[in-house]
Amino acid sequence: MRDVMLSGRLATRGGGAVRNAVHLLALVFLLLAIAFGVIAWAAGDTFYLRLATEALIFAGLAMSVDILLGYTGLLSLGQALYFGLGAYTSAVVLRDIGPSFWLAMGMTLVLATLAGTLGGFIANRVKGVYFALITFGLAQVVAKVVYNTRELGASDGLIGVPEITIPLGLFTVEAANPAAFFLFVLAFVLLLYAGIAYLMDTPFGRTLTAIRANDRRVPFLGSNPLVYRMLAYVLAANVAALTGALYPMLRGFVSPELMFFHTSGNAVITVIVGGVGTLIGPILGSVLLTALRSVVGTWTEHHLIVIGVLFMLSVILLPKGLIGAIRPWLQHRLTGSETPR
Repeated sequence: MRDVMLSGRLATRGGGAVRNAVHLLALVFLLLAIAFGVIAWAAGDTFYLRLATEALIFAGLAMSVDILLGYTGLLSLGQALYFGLGAYTSAVVLRDIGPSFWLAMGMTLVLATLAGTLGGFIANRVKGVYFALITFGLAQVVAKVVYNTRELGASDGLIGVPEITIPLGLFTVEAANPAAFFLFVLAFVLLLYAGIAYLMDTPFGRTLTAIRANDRRVPFLGSNPLVYRMLAYVLAANVAALTGALYPMLRGFVSPELMFFHTSGNAVITVIVGGVGTLIGPILGSVLLTALRSVVGTWTEHHLIVIGVLFMLSVILLPKGLIGAIRPWLQHRLTGSETPR
């Protein structure tokens, strides 16, 4: 009995150390991002501020993939469906109804919940590779519908989204101000990270982890795996859609390409490079891959080949991703225990 209790205490201590290490990395990322924003604002560098803001927006899409892949064990190849849904909903509301940030986000949340429930009902009837294929098919069907719908701009997308002012109580944020909007998106994405991290540390999150490990044993714990998979799917859909809703505020337009497979594929790659099941890993991975595409794209038009090779090397050399490689060292520094091999 003493051995069991001791093992439980050590496991709890180890889990706490892992969480502390990840949260410390999130804090470091926040400080570096703020420093970058201040430097870029002082230098008047609009291009890199906009690029960094876009990286943060796509980091939200990557986090939604990580909720399914890293915690529930479900590989979604169609998460761009909800990212694009959020972007189009936001664009239509801002352009045709009124330039209201909160109305756009509210409509996005409602539609994403409905679409996520419907998509989850279809996709969660199967598991494994079939789940991946169904999510891929759903996204492709919706993308084609949007691509051929003239009212949504068809292949040209929706243009003419107005620049908006975001009211935040005591102050406002101008989306047209690159530095201010960058800091707003940074805060928005990190608040999403904090909320999801807290949720995954509750019994709900632990049940998702149990489903990933062995969903056949979860019913013996008194939980229905299908219900929890549905909840995870809807949560991931909302995270993707809410961050997608920020895209037209940044760029002033949306394109059906946001729903295509390459957007979902890039999100999966981002999660794997950053670290599956870490949440902060997808954020870091999105920033690094966006910067890499920008830099390599200035050297050669074949930048996708270079990125593909680097991705394969990262998977071979860092199978747990960047955060997975750093986390053991940080855990050792925080606890003073032997660094895991």
